Amino acid sequence: MEPIKLSELLNAVKGKLLGEAADLNTEVSTVDTDSRNIHPGSLFIPLVGERFNGHAFINSALEAGAAGCITARSRDGYLPGKFYIKVDSTQKALRDLAAWYKARFDIPFVAVTGSVGKTTTKDMVAAVLGEKYKVLKTEGNLNNEVGLPLTLLRLNSSYQIAVVEMGMNHFGEIDYLTKIVHPDVALISNVGDSHIENLGSRENILKAKCEIFSGMTGNGLAILNGDDPLLRTLEGTLGMETLWCGLGDNCGYQATEVDQSGEAEVKCTLRTPRDAFACEIPGLGQHMVYPALMAAAVGERFGLTSEEIVQGILHFEPTKMRMNILHRQDGITILDDAYNANPQSMRAAVEVLSKNKGRPRIAVLGDMFELGALSQVLHTGVGEYLGKSGVEYLVAVGEQARHIAEAAQRGLCAQVRHCQDKEEAKAVLKSLVQPGCTVLLKASRGMYFEELTDYVKELTLPIS
Repeated sequence: MEPIKLSELLNAVKGKLLGEAADLNTEVSTVDTDSRNIHPGSLFIPLVGERFNGHAFINSALEAGAAGCITARSRDGYLPGKFYIKVDSTQKALRDLAAWYKARFDIPFVAVTGSVGKTTTKDMVAAVLGEKYKVLKTEGNLNNEVGLPLTLLRLNSSYQIAVVEMGMNHFGEIDYLTKIVHPDVALISNVGDSHIENLGSRENILKAKCEIFSGMTGNGLAILNGDDPLLRTLEGTLGMETLWCGLGDNCGYQATEVDQSGEAEVKCTLRTPRDAFACEIPGLGQHMVYPALMAAAVGERFGLTSEEIVQGILHFEPTKMRMNILHRQDGITILDDAYNANPQSMRAAVEVLSKNKGRPRIAVLGDMFELGALSQVLHTGVGEYLGKSGVEYLVAVGEQARHIAEAAQRGLCAQVRHCQDKEEAKAVLKSLVQPGCTVLLKASRGMYFEELTDYVKELTLPIS
């Protein structure tokens, strides 16, 4: 972040200076929202949530070295040498500051959303663009009304392009984000069942994802999954140039000759309106061709050569716990896909496991959240898919995962165990993990399956 003067802060957030007179030339070059992680001379913005109120930590943040704060509360007293900016809402102040700060930089912005694979797509696009440009990208999963503004506040004059991820649980959330960013290019990876409990139907999920277009610049570009039937309903309706990516012949960016036989990569030919070239994608599963195709489309839009696109895809590294392939001693492989889950990503992960050469193949699957009244049928669908996949073992963890277990048991899965919690699952895994096996771990974020990943790592030895 480049320095911002106090006078500029006041203007950006439309705030009022409280307390003793402060030097309007005072500068901050970092914004913190967590009082436990204060940078010297930073601006502290206390946020308010259902279970917390950052205003209670203003004094500790300032005593830890913050230069000043934004507050929505009046104060009884003021620490000497610190500034206080009064606003109506600290959340709105964070948004307004990020939008004001972002407007200082005349660089293109690429925004990514989707039900499945948006983080992978964001990382792939950033890797490709990184072959030619210095890229600012969303780190990890900081894709909400707090994370996105904080990402924008990391901008400085060295960046040439930005790739940001936008997540949502309800209507209006992507609209809120896109009107901060005003992206030049918008990508939607697909439309699935994530958050269907909140939104009611896939059609509503599509509508919520399409909010990404509401804040776009006048000459925007849409890049969409051409194999997704709901996204295909947008054809000819967006009023902007639209590029389609997929396996179908009606996609301008198409993957052909897909080879999934590798132990850690997918090979294919990427066909674009400009060229056709062989590509190796560092990841498993046919679904990996979609982020690669979208990255190729973005790359060509911003002037990258085919060689640069190929190299960028090769340099892609997945975000932690998103189908990370961990090779251990005794030929054991861990497929760590524990960050999050929904029915579509569960089936994709099971497909990856089913094609793995390691034996036996062990699927450790947990509850999927926010599926509402459809939870039982959607968990059952995953179990039916697994039962037909040839996977030898299933360890289902959690109350809803019981439906995965029951459906898989009716299929061809040789051994199925349902565990109420992770502690019970650990005892089962201790008996199942053996030389040559492959273990997949996947569940919704709230299941905290990284605990089971760490346990499997404890049962095995790293390759020295």
